[in-house]
Formats: sequence, structure tokens, C-alpha cells
Amino acid sequence: MGGRAEVVVNTLMSSMPSTHFSRSTPSRLRLRPQTQWKGKRVKISFHKMKARDPSPTEMSVEPWASPQDQAAAELSHSEHTDTPPSQDQEQHPDKLCLDSFWSEVENIQQGSGYADDCSRRDSKHSEEGEQEEQWLADAGLSTLISEDTETVDKTALLSTLTKTQAEAVKRRVETYTLRKRNKPPPRDVRDIFSSQTLVSESQHSEDPAQNSMASVAKSPLSAVTPEHQRGTPKDEYFITDVAYCEQAVILIKQAKLPQNNSQRRKEDGTLPRVICPKCRLGVTRIQDLSHADMKKVRQLALIDMTALCDLLELEVKRHKTGKRKNPESPLFGVPLATLLENDQKLKPSASIPLLLQELLSFLEKKGIDSEGILRVPGSQSRIKLLQQNLEANFYSRHVRWDEVSPNDAAALLKKFIRELPAPLLTAEYLNNFSAVREITELKQKLHMLNLLILLLPEPNRNTLKALLEFLSKVVSKEKKNRMNLWAVATIMAPNLFLHKAVPSRLTEGGEKGQAEKAADVMRLLIRYQDLLWTIPNFLMSQVRRLNENSNRRYQLYDRRFKNLLRKIHTDSREKPEKNSEPHRTVKIQVGELESSTMDYQLNLNSRASDLLAQFYRQFLRSPENGKGKMRRNGSVAYSDCALYEVGGNIGEHCLDPDTHLLDLYNSNPGGEWIIKRRPSCSRGL
Repeated sequence: MGGRAEVVVNTLMSSMPSTHFSRSTPSRLRLRPQTQWKGKRVKISFHKMKARDPSPTEMSVEPWASPQDQAAAELSHSEHTDTPPSQDQEQHPDKLCLDSFWSEVENIQQGSGYADDCSRRDSKHSEEGEQEEQWLADAGLSTLISEDTETVDKTALLSTLTKTQAEAVKRRVETYTLRKRNKPPPRDVRDIFSSQTLVSESQHSEDPAQNSMASVAKSPLSAVTPEHQRGTPKDEYFITDVAYCEQAVILIKQAKLPQNNSQRRKEDGTLPRVICPKCRLGVTRIQDLSHADMKKVRQLALIDMTALCDLLELEVKRHKTGKRKNPESPLFGVPLATLLENDQKLKPSASIPLLLQELLSFLEKKGIDSEGILRVPGSQSRIKLLQQNLEANFYSRHVRWDEVSPNDAAALLKKFIRELPAPLLTAEYLNNFSAVREITELKQKLHMLNLLILLLPEPNRNTLKALLEFLSKVVSKEKKNRMNLWAVATIMAPNLFLHKAVPSRLTEGGEKGQAEKAADVMRLLIRYQDLLWTIPNFLMSQVRRLNENSNRRYQLYDRRFKNLLRKIHTDSREKPEKNSEPHRTVKIQVGELESSTMDYQLNLNSRASDLLAQFYRQFLRSPENGKGKMRRNGSVAYSDCALYEVGGNIGEHCLDPDTHLLDLYNSNPGGEWIIKRRPSCSRGL
């Protein structure tokens, strides 16, 4: 088949400039942090990988068209010109951006009592051994340090790990053991990580994804095109079928080779296109999985993220937020989960707080074209009155939004985020997000951010996505509001990375360097948000193996019973002949078509979109069928239907329309296929 499929993840503009503005020199800034932070910084050079043979998990034909954000979809054709916006032309933030950054920091410190000692006490470092204990619990491995004799869940999870991931777990168990010597000794590490448990090492040697990565590692470095021979900016290839920590192991070894020193990429501030090969099983976004499977994704993502931090020598300590007094306001200073729970009583479909939804909706309609939106401060007296008005009348719908200034609303939006009792990025992972700015390579920054997004609680993740979508729309209107990507990032970075409940090193060190690094992380979140909200292929493979291993727990108890069930299962499974094309019976759970079924013949090129097209032809557009016909305005009834795989080695998975169904059938032969309506996940703007 043809060449390698590519997906271009570029939520703002696919075209990139060939020239760059000169770097501006900042003058003395408002705040001058007095101490220079000295931390470990690891520079790891990634290089353009030579095109390799695609693994069986990758598509070899059509590219995946990355979904653009809502702002790009709303742009008219006249706005799509060949001249890229200046956000991609500017390599570094200018003086105005940096001044705005430190002005925002000063406002946060003065306005929210950032330096208050009582607030600092709310955030506590974990005691000796408590960090490792909490980490193991979050990773689903608390049984490793307990006396529980139940080892099935532990064995199932450990058997899915790669070698580097397992080493990260082993280090945490050893550290916990060392720090808890005065307590009864936990189980010996050698017993936990025996050859019986780490089955994965033999499994991964046969993993197509691992083999494909090995072929990359063995490719001669002379075949890698040096950076100076390429046009700028360079495209980045984002491989997701191999664990991020395993990619780091290989590329760290490559970076240490002498002949590789001349090919180190110099960070110039530009953001390239990120090209991601699309798996034949399609793209899985966070909202596509069931809650049970997402819990397993978070456990595995935590292990991989920790292993990656170990390799990059990023020492990040987790914080925990202590108890805080109940807020006086019903809207501001309320825990995000509590606020959302209360709002869902009024609007069950709400995925973010209704106040935030209202503020974003107003700003998109009235403020997105305002010059300097987010940067120009509003009137403090009007902001205070607006807050009081919202607290008194928001739920009664008596707020006169036509009288509100966009700058006041933007200031209140930032205040809402700052006054959350816990950081939007959570107290546990805020320092991990901040540490991303110490990573040199863009690819590894995106790896870390992708894993951290998966680790966020659902209310935080949905709220962050709604905010980033709005910021992306602000950037798309740069010609009118004069707010490019750097400007928006430098303004919003302090509001996300500084919080009174968690000590931060953001304001330490060289003032320009720290501001630029923090803004760069914010810039990546805005620019590559569509990519960051997907689940990597390697995590999906690990979840499937984890489910398969968990389903085999009965095998540990009765071998004869196991063999009998295996024989029954093998005999009952439909096994098509080699030269025949299998077919599947698809269940339909849509409105009046509940309990209907549809037969579908599979072939090598069958995709989920083809099956849905047959469903629409057969049930919704057929003249013989009086149910679910096309509406009078020409729209299709139940147009929000999707194909799901349910059961087998997955809980419930909403399939990408480009999913190759024969590959899905071979990957999960025990799963059912169901057509049903996709739940509404939008924030209703």
C-alpha cells in the first residue's frame, strides 16, 4: 500500500512562515525576583526520524484530518489568507508581553493574598514515605506494599507494563521500603517483580509497536537530516504507538553518540506542525472511553509520566491541599467539583460550571474583537459590582449582560480561575505542569502535557479545555484584537501556574527567562490542545491487555476449569475461513429503532463511517421505512449517531469514523458493536 499516513495537528493555522521577526530586548521589568532557581536541567536532542515502515497498528493510506477548533470552523473563507498570523512569526514574546506577565503576577500576589502564611500552610509536602504510598495508590498498585494476599489485580496491571515503566514502579516500592524501616516490613521487592509478574517483557518483544520503534532506533543517524538543512520550522513526528518513556530511552542513547552532537536542535521559539501517524483503529479522544477504562488510562498514564520524569531527572514533589473554610460566595472560591455538582442539578448536561460557561459565551460574542482583550485591565470598582451582581442574581437570570464591559468580564474570568480553592491544574500536578518548561525538546514537552491532561480529574480537564478553546478563538481574531499567541499565553500563564495554595518557583530566577518558559507551556496548551486531548495508542493497547488479563483471573484457580472454558469459548467463537469475509451483527439502540439489528459484511477497507452510512441508508432514508426519515429541512434524523464497541477487552469505546473494522474485529473479537446516539459533551456555547 501507499506511504505513511500523516495527521497535521494545527489548531490555529496549517501554514507556517519562512521568516521571523527579530528578537526584542526587554527593558527593566516591574518585578525583579531576587533569587536564581538552580535546578537540574536535562537537554535531550530529538531529531527528525527517517520515514520507517509502518507497524500493523498504523494506517498506510489516508491522512487523518485533525479537527480544528470551533474558532477555525467559524472563520469565513475570506479570512483564510496565505499570510500566516504574526503569532507564528514571533519567535519570542516582546517587551509588552513580558511586562504584562509580571503585571499579572503582581496583581495575583497582591489581590489574592498569595504570600499569606496561612494560605501556604494549606499546601503540605507529604511526609516520609507518604508520597510513594499515595503514588502507588493512584497507580492502582497499593497492594504492593500491603499484606493483602489478593494478587490478581496487581499481576494484571504489572503484566501490561514496559520495562522502563516497571522500573519506575520498582523504584517507588524500594523508596517506600527504605523510608518505612521503622514499621513492619512490606513485601520484598524481589517477590513483587519476579519473572512471573513481569510477563510483559516477553510480550513486548512481540509487540508490533515495539518492533516498529526498534527499527527507528536502529536506523543510521547519518540518515537523519540535520536541522540547518531544513526549512524552518521543522515538522515534528509524534509517535503514540510506543510508550513515551521507551521513546525517551532510545533517543537519550542517540543523543549521547558523538556523531549526533552537531544535529542538536536549537530552540528558536517557533511552533512547527506536529504530524501524527493515525492508527488503523482510529483516534481515541478522552470522551470516547467509559469511566472504568479512563480510570485505567489514568493509572497507566501516571506510571509512564513518572518514568519519563525519572529519565529527564525532573524532581517534582506532589502537594496536597489542606482543608479550607467554606466560601462565603456561592460562585467564587467554591471547589470546582462542588460547583459543577450544584450546577448539574439545574442543567444535568453541564460539563463545566455555568458561571464560566456564561462568561465565556459573553466574551465570545462581545469581547473577542476588543483590542487588548485579557490584557487591558477593567475597572476594579465595576468588577467588584459585577461579582456582587452575579453572586446575587446569576441563578435567577437577572443579570444585564448588555451593560457589562468586556474587559471587566475578562478580568472576572481570570479572578474566577485564581480564586478556586485548589489550582485548576490541581495541587498534585501543578508542579509537573510547571516543570514542563525545563524540558528542552518540544516532542517531550508534548509527551508530558499529554499524560498530565489525562491525569486531571474530569471537571478540571473539561474546564481547562473550555478555557483553551476560548483562548484559541481569541488568537484567531488577532487582526482585530491585536492579541497573538505569545500575548495570550503570557497573560494567562500566571493565572494557571500561580496559586496561593501551592508554592511556586515561577517568580524565581531570571525574570525574562522564567516568564518566557511559563508562557511557552501555556502556548503549547493552546496550540496543540486537540492532540493533547487524545489517548495515545500505547495506552489503549495497555488498557486492552489489562482488561484481558483481568478477565482471565479464574485461570489462577482451576486449570481444568480454565481449559474447559477456553475450549467452549474457542468452539463458540465465529472463525471465518481464510478466503471468506466475516460479517458482524450490529445492534441498534437509537430512538424508535431500539432493539433493531443490522448485518454488515466486513472487508479490508471497511470503516466505521461506511457502516454508519449503511445504517442511514437502510433505516433513516429508506422510502419503505416510515421511521426516522429525513426531516423537511433536509437534515438527517439522529445525525449524532456513532458506532461503539462494547465488551471483550474494552468497557465501552466510541469509535473514530476512520476506524478500520476488520482490524477492530481482529483486535477485539469478543466485543459487540452498537449504534447509538453520542452523549452531548459540548459546553453549549
